[in-house]
Amino acid sequence: MTDDTGTTGTTAIRVHLPTHLRKLAHLDGELTLDVPGAVTIGAALDALETRYPVLKGTIRQHGGGKRRAFVRFFACEQDLSHEPQDTPLPEPVIRGTEPLMVIGAMAGG
Repeated sequence: MTDDTGTTGTTAIRVHLPTHLRKLAHLDGELTLDVPGAVTIGAALDALETRYPVLKGTIRQHGGGKRRAFVRFFACEQDLSHEPQDTPLPEPVIRGTEPLMVIGAMAGG
């Protein structure tokens, strides 16, 4: 349970992963993830990597935790990919009405 600021306890958020990451983690569809403390981009990714260690290094680089080049984060029709990891997630994500989406970008020619 969280207070009005979202900084205590845990908050359940919805997370949508691309197919290849769901297969790697043996997941079907969207998942619900408990995020402790303030619900930020980094806290959500920390909780995801803690629950599914096989995903470490697939979304963020090992060590520094920087987002991988071909991975994007979206929520509430906003591109959060270039936001600092301590950026709070949008209120609808915190309330559980909208998911945090991790998208694998396409490249090639």
